Amino acid sequence: MRLACSSLLLAVCLLGSGGSPAGAPPPQARLGRPERWVRTALQYLELQRCGRRAGEGGCARAARLQLFTAAVYVSEPVTHLGAPDKVVALLPDSPDPVGVGGYKPGPGDRPRPTTAHDAVLLVDPSPGENFGHPVVLFYVDVNVTKKRCSLMDGIYLGEECLTLALKGRCQNQLKRRPSASQRLIGNLERRAGPCEVTFLPLVVGLRDSNKTQRLRCIEHPEFGPCPRPLAPPPPSQLLTSCELNSNSRRCHHPALASQGSCRLYQTCDHALLLSGGWQQQILYQRQLQSLQSFYRMLRTNGFHQDHIKTFFSGPGHTPEGVEGVLPAVEKAVIRQYVSYVCRKHHCVDSLVLFLNSPTRTDGSMLLWDHNLNGIAELKERYSVNELLVDLAGCRASRVLVFVDQSYSSVLSKRLRSSSKHLNVVPIISPTQHNPQDPDPWGEGSWNHLNPRTCLIDHLAKGPVKSRLLSPWAGLLNVTLAGAPCKATPPLTDAELRREYLGCQNLPTALWYHHHRT
Repeated sequence: MRLACSSLLLAVCLLGSGGSPAGAPPPQARLGRPERWVRTALQYLELQRCGRRAGEGGCARAARLQLFTAAVYVSEPVTHLGAPDKVVALLPDSPDPVGVGGYKPGPGDRPRPTTAHDAVLLVDPSPGENFGHPVVLFYVDVNVTKKRCSLMDGIYLGEECLTLALKGRCQNQLKRRPSASQRLIGNLERRAGPCEVTFLPLVVGLRDSNKTQRLRCIEHPEFGPCPRPLAPPPPSQLLTSCELNSNSRRCHHPALASQGSCRLYQTCDHALLLSGGWQQQILYQRQLQSLQSFYRMLRTNGFHQDHIKTFFSGPGHTPEGVEGVLPAVEKAVIRQYVSYVCRKHHCVDSLVLFLNSPTRTDGSMLLWDHNLNGIAELKERYSVNELLVDLAGCRASRVLVFVDQSYSSVLSKRLRSSSKHLNVVPIISPTQHNPQDPDPWGEGSWNHLNPRTCLIDHLAKGPVKSRLLSPWAGLLNVTLAGAPCKATPPLTDAELRREYLGCQNLPTALWYHHHRT
């Protein structure tokens, strides 16, 4: 389906929403260019969803994205030494710059279109959700002929052409299927497909060796408010990374992560908190608050601060009220700690994981873009497979994985079908089902867990009861620290502290029995 202005209906829509016909003044002389691009892009998507019913006003109204709640990002055309400076969009989950989604070559026209363009437009319809989630990305080219714009399956606005962008090298990209726009507009209401864009790209100029981000959120009365990222740490607080600086001999983070974690004749509750924003532009205050709240909840439930390992965003970020924070880029340290406490006999009773990172569609967690190249390399992401390997056969009494990130169903499905993770329970945040509700559990929120809270009763207050009862009900019929839910007679506070909270001494006979067997 060609989407140039040969369609009478589309032309009428674009004119009515601020678009300009052929022969209008050049783009540099017009005002409100980003607003006009946004309106044009939304009309494009509405018509794609409605298809042949596009002439029915009801369909278009029902299909319209909520522009007043959507965050809008733009990188406008710039010049360098008098010549246009083209830009490319780089995604953490795609090896190549993002390309246009609907190029249609004519007879003898074999080359693919370039990935460099004059500007980028991105509309995030769900700025309150964790990344990744589907967003709408368009390229903008200026001084383009109508014929060229038509070949790229774009929208022609009089020397400007908007084209939908999709990831390259994605699954079944060459397979015949519905138009990219029709799939995308449907996926905005569900989970993303393999070719849709699910992150803010790193938009850089071809001549910019520093790879400076040009994509900026714009404030406008008709658009949603821009998210407020956390302030970057001062340069004096930046730390050397053990993971990516192999030449440093003064970095001892790997040793510190597991040193003293498992002591002789003692078993303890342990926790690992992993949270971050991949890069500064998508590191928000709510991620920091979630981390701080979960940390306080663990301390309330008797977890010792030395047994809570916290990995947050990039170097230099030190959340207030959280002890011993390391940067999330330390992937080797994260994996070493999980493997260490899981392999030691009688080391861990309850092992708690809190996962709150940007996530790819395959469930991989993005740690931090340490080298600032916009691409999530192996050292900068923690895959579901790697997490499952680290947790396989874990000797903890129970492993509780609290997941507050996108595509959590990938991990849940893998655990449900695994015979090597029978004591691992995924607990999915209900905000993944209704991201507009800041606390859908009310008093059933994770932050309200206390030393006497029965997990299965507490979690059943939320909307995901059926997902929790099977097959993990037996593991959840305890408190977070492993105390029985309905002890007769009820445990006293002294008994609770002595026998379940924090650490307990092991009988010598039990320890030697393990070594003899």
